[in-house]
Amino acid sequence: MKLSQVFGRLIGVRPHQVDPGGGGATRVPHPVQAVVIGGGIAGMSAAVVLAERGVEVTVLEAAPTLGGRLGAWPDTLADGTPQVDEHGFHAFFRQYYNWRNILRRVDPTLRFLRPVPGYPVLSAQWPTEEFGRLPPAPPANLLTLLARSPSLRLRDLRTMDRDAALPLLTYHPERTYAEFDHRTADELLTSLRLPDRARAMLFEVFSHSFFNHEAQMSAAEMIAQFHFYLLGNPEGLAFDCPDEDYATAIWQPLTRHLERHGGRVHTGVAATALDREGTGWRVRTSDGSYPARHVVLALDPPALADLVAASPTLAEAAPAMAAAMPAYGRPGPPYAVARHWCDGDVDPGRATFNGVSRQSTLDSVTLYHRLEEEPRRWAAQTGGSVIELHAYACDPDVPADELADRMWADLGALWPETHRLRVRERRARVEAKAPAFTPGSHPGRPGVRTEAAGLYLAGDGIRTDFPSALMERSAATGILAANHILRAEGGAAEPIHSVRPRGLLARP
Repeated sequence: MKLSQVFGRLIGVRPHQVDPGGGGATRVPHPVQAVVIGGGIAGMSAAVVLAERGVEVTVLEAAPTLGGRLGAWPDTLADGTPQVDEHGFHAFFRQYYNWRNILRRVDPTLRFLRPVPGYPVLSAQWPTEEFGRLPPAPPANLLTLLARSPSLRLRDLRTMDRDAALPLLTYHPERTYAEFDHRTADELLTSLRLPDRARAMLFEVFSHSFFNHEAQMSAAEMIAQFHFYLLGNPEGLAFDCPDEDYATAIWQPLTRHLERHGGRVHTGVAATALDREGTGWRVRTSDGSYPARHVVLALDPPALADLVAASPTLAEAAPAMAAAMPAYGRPGPPYAVARHWCDGDVDPGRATFNGVSRQSTLDSVTLYHRLEEEPRRWAAQTGGSVIELHAYACDPDVPADELADRMWADLGALWPETHRLRVRERRARVEAKAPAFTPGSHPGRPGVRTEAAGLYLAGDGIRTDFPSALMERSAATGILAANHILRAEGGAAEPIHSVRPRGLLARP
């Protein structure tokens, strides 16, 4: 344990148990059927916990492959080489305690996760800022960042509005939202009176990582995520990534684990409506229906809103949840991903993953031939490289190929050597399925429990009473949904962990 972590533990910066689990039989004492709609992180996390406790669980996924925004699917290059394409790079941060516990079902030591060295933020205007080599735990990480950062100097700290910055250190799960949810992250950042360089390099990159523009994102949500990723956990900003594609490393093994415990996974099966039936539910699909005592809706916001709108009896059983759907179902800005198979490579000193600030479209660059085994083999055989570009919050109504062209042009301004690379093939896509965290949205954001018995929600847009985000919020809400079912049926619940529940300077 590093010195910063030892000191952090003394001031309460450690994993905290949100739900201790237990409280029932190791397996449900009678037959129980559950249907999980959605086969991403949230849905599969719920299904794994339920199946392990003896619940007869069925997962319905509309796409031909599992994973949602962590999905992966087979592809073939023009030269006949098989490859696996993915929805985009994801960092597996070390404070993702619940998601990692799910992954330990298929790899108890998490050997398939490899550290990604460094976390540079690139800019065409300013020198690179490095986040990956800070002490892991607060307050040492924050103090080191302030001491080392070329974007903030002593005179900048003197002119900074310290009162405006205090909310970043005083996160509280109730007061922060009551005081700051109506403001935008942009307004909060402006109030700090930071130099433009510090704002761009230290904060704007951070807010874009949540698939929202700072001008359209709740200041309270930004404060909460600043706490979750930097000031409330003992792991720091270090993260790992799978050494194989997501299908090989995660979804295929998790499916086998689920099936060994009696669960079933059906891909390519879309739920079209949900009906109340006696004391349970019936899930209608295009090719039949599935009865269940309990249902977990683990869908992205637009898909969830569409399903609720198509289910009149669901709206009658859960009117408050249904009333929240029109607003909740409007996603955040589109995000774009473009993966390039190139002749030649970038300079050897380039980092595997790079954040990007103040380019017109580009938000991150990932060198997949240094990350996953299949791209690594392709690059070794051809002398080429596999480069993925990602825009987390881009302009609406722009075709994927045009966004890909813009991102490649942005990359050329940062890494001039890419001008000499010939792109053999490119796969580009744009989607708008990530949750929006707009100002004022928190009070109406649905939680895991609904008013209807046996009906639960899960996903990275669902509200939790403890700090969480992105993949970790998906896993945590999925486990929470499973725990509600298990407690209702006499089964033991799964423990849930999170980071320090309040900011370093928050009063009780």
